[in-house]
Amino acid sequence: MRIPRDLSGADLIKWLSQLGYAVTRQTGSHIRLSSQDNGEHHVTIPNHDPLRIGTLAAILDGVAAHHGWTREALLQQLMR
Repeated sequence: MRIPRDLSGADLIKWLSQLGYAVTRQTGSHIRLSSQDNGEHHVTIPNHDPLRIGTLAAILDGVAAHHGWTREALLQQLMR
């Protein structure tokens, strides 16, 4: 599955909230999400529209690694 090319930071935050991530703070246009599932994990999302592909890929890789999934499995989980 390909990484979406037109995903905004707000859309990614909505997707990650399905996995138990919640906004913990914001500094400027960067929003920090935290999750307590599978141990504590933090990820920072720039609130840009659209997100750059490399930035999005790095965020997805970090979340997938925390959950023990591949990026492909994470994308399938989020896009249901």
